[in-house]
Amino acid sequence: MPKDDLVYIGHMLDMARKARRLVEGKQREDFDKEETLRLALAHLEQIVGEAARRVSQEFRDHHTQVPWKAIIGMRHKVVHDYLDVDEDVVWDTVKNELPSLIVELERIVPPEDAK
Repeated sequence: MPKDDLVYIGHMLDMARKARRLVEGKQREDFDKEETLRLALAHLEQIVGEAARRVSQEFRDHHTQVPWKAIIGMRHKVVHDYLDVDEDVVWDTVKNELPSLIVELERIVPPEDAK
């Protein structure tokens, strides 16, 4: 496994954790009212997807429990279709999908490589 893969996995994990911290104690109404929060979460999801896109295919094939296609697809949506990003999907991803992604990534990243 290329060392770069672990760097990108670390970036995914860091940004997913950061997104989760931003929504701690927040409700959907807060998200709707706070433009900065909406922009930050979309950007963090974009970074998670970009890092996932850079992980080698060999590594992805070995770690099929991670939904690589969905993560990378979300990045493409935020970057290339930014005028039509569904904020329901952004919110749902951070609140409901990132917790399980964080768990899976923590299983992959050795403790000494975790940030």
